[in-house]
Amino acid sequence: MKILIKNGRVIDPASSYDRAADVAIEAGRILALGAIPAGFEADRILDASGLVVAPGLVDLATRLGEPGHEHEGMLDCELAAAVAGGITSLVCLPDTDPVLDEPGLVEMLRSRAERRSAARVFPLGALTRGLRGEVLTEMVELTESGCIGFSQAEIAVHDTRVLQRAMQYAATFGLAVWLRPRDPWLGKGVAASGPLATRLGLSGVSVAAETVALHTLFELVRSTGARLHVLRISSAAGVRLVQAAKAEGLPITCDVSIHNLLLTDNDIGYFDSRMRLDPPPRQQRDRQALSQALKEGVIDALVSDHTPVSDDDKALPFAQAQPGASGLELLLGLACKWGQQEGLELPQVLSRLTCDPARVMGSALGPLRESCGRLRVGGVADLCLFDPAAQWAVEPQALRSRGRHSPFAGHALPARVRWTVVGGRIAFEG
Repeated sequence: MKILIKNGRVIDPASSYDRAADVAIEAGRILALGAIPAGFEADRILDASGLVVAPGLVDLATRLGEPGHEHEGMLDCELAAAVAGGITSLVCLPDTDPVLDEPGLVEMLRSRAERRSAARVFPLGALTRGLRGEVLTEMVELTESGCIGFSQAEIAVHDTRVLQRAMQYAATFGLAVWLRPRDPWLGKGVAASGPLATRLGLSGVSVAAETVALHTLFELVRSTGARLHVLRISSAAGVRLVQAAKAEGLPITCDVSIHNLLLTDNDIGYFDSRMRLDPPPRQQRDRQALSQALKEGVIDALVSDHTPVSDDDKALPFAQAQPGASGLELLLGLACKWGQQEGLELPQVLSRLTCDPARVMGSALGPLRESCGRLRVGGVADLCLFDPAAQWAVEPQALRSRGRHSPFAGHALPARVRWTVVGGRIAFEG
């Protein structure tokens, strides 16, 4: 299909391109930015007057519910939610059921996703079999089946020797490990440690649960040379450790959840289970430190941490409710809200959602490395067209995801997605 996008404000943070321009798409790729070739006849013209034309968003932390929930149509719903939120590429964590620890399971997930012709899915393979932290997976075989890195999701490896061997294995073959910094013994609570958790009688997760784990991970990076992506940093102390490790030259990148960027522990209110999140939002000083680190590039990317949770699993007392929230359709609006609060220009906000997370994925993107998260002539046409001035209310029942729970239910957000283009095909129109 040939598509002509007219009259939009085209923003490509990777190249600092920001101007009114037309975009021509042909055969799944960007044919032209600005001057359209003579004789180009579009099959579809999109009038982008008043809209921003940006690279498709890249989300580094998503749960899709497959393998394991095929009968519920989870993959269809979650990929539809992704493109409705302007997300064209997403990383799937390995804590599916069954766990992504076998090449056949990874190939099945990729095949199912490709047949949907929606957002691109980049799986993370399990670091250990069954995520049990005992026996390493065949990382090379999993990479050949399509995994871009290896993770334990939320399940820590208790035996540091196993973690060391895993990182040595990964370093030997130039593979990346994506790990959540949480000590398995200190991180068992349900809310951030502090006066509020104490007053509510909730078990607390101390900052030390994150910093102790970070010290361990960074020592292992020093000894093995493995590339490490730190998943969802949550504290000011953790930010300082990441900053020092980067200054030292360690091969480290890092992301933060949109929930930890906008919420604090005070938002729990009177045991609101929608606020049962992992990592839990911390105090205001932590939120401010995370925001500053994201602005300065110490934190590389902003993620949705999308975790669809059923009504039954949320309709429980706070401490028993399953942690997680829907975030795919809210990511752009929440990121723009953060940018407005911090007085940031739109290109700076978009960079944390497009080219910066794509840079984290790096060479694992393969042929898409030069196109993912950016707009370039000849590159794959993955785009998000949104109205930055539109205001919309988060209505849980209107969300496409099977998980309709969010701490931001009822909130007004800016930036409404109008079209999402994936590989030159219109995947969402709203």
